[in-house]
Amino acid sequence: MTDTIVEHADRTLEVGTPLVEMTGVGKAYGAIRALEGIDLTVNAGEVTCVLGDNGAGKSTLIKIISGLHPHTEGTLKVDGQEVRFGSPRESLDHGIATVYQDLAVVGLMEVWRNFFLGSEIRKGRYPLAPLDIKGMREIADAELRKMGIAVKDINQPIGTLSGGQRQCVAIARAVYFGARVLILDEPTAALGVKQSGVVLKYTAAARDAGLGVVFITHNPHHAYMVGDHFIILKLGRRVLDKKRSEVTLEELTAEMAGGQELEELSHELKR
Repeated sequence: MTDTIVEHADRTLEVGTPLVEMTGVGKAYGAIRALEGIDLTVNAGEVTCVLGDNGAGKSTLIKIISGLHPHTEGTLKVDGQEVRFGSPRESLDHGIATVYQDLAVVGLMEVWRNFFLGSEIRKGRYPLAPLDIKGMREIADAELRKMGIAVKDINQPIGTLSGGQRQCVAIARAVYFGARVLILDEPTAALGVKQSGVVLKYTAAARDAGLGVVFITHNPHHAYMVGDHFIILKLGRRVLDKKRSEVTLEELTAEMAGGQELEELSHELKR
């Protein structure tokens, strides 16, 4: 693709380096096949957009990569090594972070507390050592500013931020804690136009920082703004797999809307 070099987590990666590779991956829940024959590659410094309506298999795909549910067929590789995650912790240990639509934040806690939630810094040895509150405030503020995220007060409750700002704090948190692959689950679904633009801006910032981003959405317009690679799922199967140079927004939108099925329906209605 390109020979651009990015620095991340003490590693030098070439943009386009495969981080996560799925080959023929499928998932069955008893007699129900939620996914079948999925091929997907997440590269460093690229945004892979996975689109589809409700029931298309997007959530199942997320669960496999994030370690919530193991796949039942095919292979999943991280950094070229085949893996089968047994828990979300295993996925995190491989540098894969997932930001879900219903963010894992505590609304009444300060921004900096949410930034370090579950990974607090202490002065000394746990469990008797006190929290390094000053240090965590400074780090959280610096990391948010590094991503270009402007928060009025690092001590304000995160619940006072807009939906877009909360998404961006979650993205910055994932980057700080060493994520190399960032999965964004419908990050703009419940946001207005302005706040969606904020999230898309920081999605691009994560990509430019060298992360491989998986952007899950049902909105082709949002996907096309940041995407380098597009995959459309329908009933658990892949119906489109193209790079940005191979597809237009109009083609992406038409395929999402039903493509041939919509054309046939239109013909029937005219009759």
